[in-house]
Amino acid sequence: MCGGAGTRLDADVEKPLFAVAGRAMVDRVVDALAAADGIEDVYAAVSPQTPRTREHLAARDDVTVVDTPGDGYVADLDAALDVVGRPAVTAAADLPLLAPEHVDRALAARERIAREDGAGGDAADPTGSLSVCVPVALKERLGASVDTAFDGLAPTGLNVVDTGGENMHTTYDARLAVNVNRLGDADVAAALAAAPGDAPVRASDGTTDDAVEGDR
Repeated sequence: MCGGAGTRLDADVEKPLFAVAGRAMVDRVVDALAAADGIEDVYAAVSPQTPRTREHLAARDDVTVVDTPGDGYVADLDAALDVVGRPAVTAAADLPLLAPEHVDRALAARERIAREDGAGGDAADPTGSLSVCVPVALKERLGASVDTAFDGLAPTGLNVVDTGGENMHTTYDARLAVNVNRLGDADVAAALAAAPGDAPVRASDGTTDDAVEGDR
């Protein structure tokens, strides 16, 4: 999803083209999606507000550009899904530290929730949607801005969208806690991008785990 105006960022380029650690955020997101095992095709939902982003992405051979009306995130998402179909993994262009494993963990969590629901006596809903969230406390500890939150959790901008029920998956991975909405967020993202190794995933029991069980 790369059709927003990005007025809060106050940059001299379209938000998706804003560079973090020397690379445009939208390229970082496309790279992560293209490298994820669970992704077949990558689409970029642009709008009249991001014409240079459209031109930039049209030059890549690993992404298909989809035009949306630019009437807001929900309207643009619906327009994109009309073209792409469901299920679809959606990722915001302002999530520059997205990695392939984040996408695959989200898909695995969705499947695990369906199995657990079935084992618990409820009908499993393999077609359900999934929203990936991080604790607000993690964002605050990193110094990242918080624009939307509920029950102490903030959406990351990474989702699996489908028909059926909606589920939530909480991760403690710092890389998913930074949406670059303001210049200060860009500083946090650049610092994390420059850190040696991957940011650890904190499990609910306090251990560090690279597997999907490290999230909840």
